[in-house]
Amino acid sequence: MSSILLFNKPFRVLSQFTDSEGRATLADYLEAPRFRAAGRLDYDSEGLLLLTDNGSLQQQIANPRYKHWKTYLVQVEGTPSAGDLLQMGKGVRLKDGLSLPARVRAIPPPDLWPRDPPIRHREQVPVSWLELSLREGRNRQVRRMTAALGYPTLRLVRTRVGDWSLDGLAPGQSRAIEVHLPVKPAPGRPPSGRRRA
Repeated sequence: MSSILLFNKPFRVLSQFTDSEGRATLADYLEAPRFRAAGRLDYDSEGLLLLTDNGSLQQQIANPRYKHWKTYLVQVEGTPSAGDLLQMGKGVRLKDGLSLPARVRAIPPPDLWPRDPPIRHREQVPVSWLELSLREGRNRQVRRMTAALGYPTLRLVRTRVGDWSLDGLAPGQSRAIEVHLPVKPAPGRPPSGRRRA
């Protein structure tokens, strides 16, 4: 049996336990010495971060080969057209290649906690909210995708990774769950016959 911590990472907190520059880290919120983050969430992004005490499970969650859907609420500057949303769903040309197909839709402003500090408000510039789900994890991918189409991301909140969601967690809160998942080899890789605890 393995444990997973579901953590609602606040804005401007690193997805690690130490930092040489004195920035806020997971250690400011969690006492979990055996746990490591399964994947990352940018310093300036918020929401669901998974941590686990099982190295193989950590790889299963974080490795893009397993293609876990990750869902984000994205506040962007401007109002994307139906064509822009279709393009985002089909794939956006980035410097490191075409993004994989995504699920995207426009949504009403979600009921989220206030961000500290708040988003800069500009009277003459409209903002919109999107729900965007990806099955890959390139560096700062959501921000790059929206910017490539002319809609800079203002706020980014991850709400779900695979079957795990942020439901019921305020910023800085965590919840531990026990999992009985089989440890699977990455697709295309033969089983090693050995599992790490």
